[in-house]
Amino acid sequence: MAKKLVIKVTAGADAPERCSQAFTVAAVAVASGVEVSLWLTGESAWFALPGRAAEFDLPHAAPLPDLIDSILAAGRLTLCTQCAARRDITEQDVLEGVRIAGAQVFVQEALADDTQALVY
Repeated sequence: MAKKLVIKVTAGADAPERCSQAFTVAAVAVASGVEVSLWLTGESAWFALPGRAAEFDLPHAAPLPDLIDSILAAGRLTLCTQCAARRDITEQDVLEGVRIAGAQVFVQEALADDTQALVY
């Protein structure tokens, strides 16, 4: 049975190293053949919008748009329902391939067999 990884990232530009680590771990896991579900919550919610990742800059880190592209190509990227609502973000606003879902879906994914969960 395949291994699965669910990652919740709560940090955005307010904590750039923590934010970058979450996206990097997700992208490396995807490249390694792991089934990945990355959840954008809190300040990371803004990265569900087109162009926002390009504004993120952290020296010696992979570009966030490249990491997001690799995650979307072979994994799942989800924006928290409440976080989206608090920021007036709708399904029409987000990058193609990003879904909006709530805590119930996160819990289902995190508790699935052979799944590891990480929070950044």
